[in-house]
Amino acid sequence: MKILVTGANGYLGQGIVKALLDRRVDVVAADFSTQHVDDRAQKVACNLFEIENPYEYFGRPDVLLHLAWRDGFKHYSDAHIEDLPQHYHFIKAMTDAGIQQIAVMGSMHEIGFFEGSIKEDTPSNPVTPYGIAKLALRQITGVLCKQKNVKFQWLRGYYIVGNSKYGSSIFSKITAAVENGEKEFPFTMGQNQYDFVDYDKFCDDVAAAVSQDKVLGIIEIASGKPEKLADRVERFIKENNYDITLKYGAFPDRPYDSKAVWGDSRKIDAIIKRQL
Repeated sequence: MKILVTGANGYLGQGIVKALLDRRVDVVAADFSTQHVDDRAQKVACNLFEIENPYEYFGRPDVLLHLAWRDGFKHYSDAHIEDLPQHYHFIKAMTDAGIQQIAVMGSMHEIGFFEGSIKEDTPSNPVTPYGIAKLALRQITGVLCKQKNVKFQWLRGYYIVGNSKYGSSIFSKITAAVENGEKEFPFTMGQNQYDFVDYDKFCDDVAAAVSQDKVLGIIEIASGKPEKLADRVERFIKENNYDITLKYGAFPDRPYDSKAVWGDSRKIDAIIKRQL
């Protein structure tokens, strides 16, 4: 099996490429630069959106795992809407050329404000440009795959803990604060509950999902369990032996964040169980 991974040099791409390679999958890793990509992969430094026939250019891969996305941690960035047509044309070129399977990284932010367990059929009402663009890409990719009889997976991500040096999450910001010698970190009250997945587990789950074609559609890459943000952050600080304390109440909660939300992990659990 040959899998083309776009955005391979990014926060998620680095770990997912490694997880695929550990499964002895042939990986073509594409990004603007590839200095953080595992050397076992075939590295291709390029601008995806400037390639006329990407299917042929990347050696006719069996699967496209599309991780590429600009400003993923900046939910109100104009890039989400500006780049959407280019993602569409790239994926359309792949379906038109004969790719067999397409998997795209989604986000729980495409759901919008919701409380409870997010499932495959949970209605979406995103409230940020990031969520709106992800939802639009999910819908149009589904249409393109259906038209060409391409197997389609939408991998909906949740809150990832780890590989902090390359991320922009609260865990990355705490790591940066510690490296800067700060002893206190401004924080919310941390009472909201989210679905946290450790980085290595998340990457392995994605690799497991895309290296099979029996379980398709929307797949929640989630633990299936909610946990208070404050509890997970305090645990993260303890796990890494950081000498820093949280300044509770320094920031208000974001108005579009749910009080308690988590993913339904049954599909990814079934994939993992089948591969054991």
